[in-house]
Amino acid sequence: MLPYLGATYGNPSSLHWFGQQARRALDRARDQVASLIGAQPDEIVFCSGGTEANNYALNGIVARSTFHQPQVITSAVEHQAVMNPCRELEQVGCTVTYVPVDTQGLVAPGGLAEKISERTALVSVMLANNDVGTLQPISDIARMARSRGVLVHTDAVQAVGRIRVDVTELDVDLLSLSGHKLHGPKGIGALYVRQGVSLAPWLRGGSQERRRRAGTENLPGIVGLGTACELAGERLVEDARQVERLRDRLERGLTEALPDLRVNGHPEQRLPNTLNVTVPGLAGEDLVLNLDLLGIAASTGSACAAGDPEPSYVLTAMGRSEAEARSSVRFSLGPGNTEAEIDRTIAAMGEVVEAMHA
Repeated sequence: MLPYLGATYGNPSSLHWFGQQARRALDRARDQVASLIGAQPDEIVFCSGGTEANNYALNGIVARSTFHQPQVITSAVEHQAVMNPCRELEQVGCTVTYVPVDTQGLVAPGGLAEKISERTALVSVMLANNDVGTLQPISDIARMARSRGVLVHTDAVQAVGRIRVDVTELDVDLLSLSGHKLHGPKGIGALYVRQGVSLAPWLRGGSQERRRRAGTENLPGIVGLGTACELAGERLVEDARQVERLRDRLERGLTEALPDLRVNGHPEQRLPNTLNVTVPGLAGEDLVLNLDLLGIAASTGSACAAGDPEPSYVLTAMGRSEAEARSSVRFSLGPGNTEAEIDRTIAAMGEVVEAMHA
């Protein structure tokens, strides 16, 4: 990114040499992002992150809908970047149907199919859950929705760069991704829009991003996202195996050290890097704060929900009680973690839980 923060300062829309130098960098990054998810470069729309991509997908499709009071179908465990736009759409006359999940966080495609009506404009279901890591059967959902002529969007922010994601295999029309989730810069992301899908412009002004999102492009961020996507593609299988092995080590160690501990999410259909556990009788926030004092960074859920006094709606949607949801902690691993760090975390959790019970 450094050259594009300094000497290579051109505007990609300018015709002069400086602008064309910037344009080449923009085009290369678009190729890199598209390659990671099996898309065509002209199907990638750069934006400020996963939140904007989700908002654009939902609002862009509804705005183009010809239905009176169009319907959007989503799940009860979506990220706030989908849930809150859906609530806003309800305020302007859109019907939003929230499909429940089972105790492992899975949406049943058959149950979702029953909710489709003649006014359904879009089905939006996340590929991987941010709280518990459960992977949804998106290709089955997409196949079912497509047979009814309904467009499908998936929030793949948690999944891209961590597992193999191919838009053709998923059969989706729109897909959101974010740079910082795959070790790229913060404040940059992209929305995949399948060729032929009509979206209302998100930002109006100039002709950037094929008139879908006006405004001078964040070239340093875009270059960083493209490079991150290229590196993720090169290391995807190796990193996933390594992280999964560390996660399993952490899960095994915690369950052995804390017999009352409960693992949340699907035992198999899940991300390799996410482990969400409930420690009955203890507040998750207190666990996180005590771990932080020992140099271990964990969370009670999505960083976007930090400071929210309510328990995780993902866990309550999965059938956990409010008390259980408040007693949960999420560990997120990466390829830079080590076995020594995992073992230190297991030992620290044992110490913290013992101290909090004392």
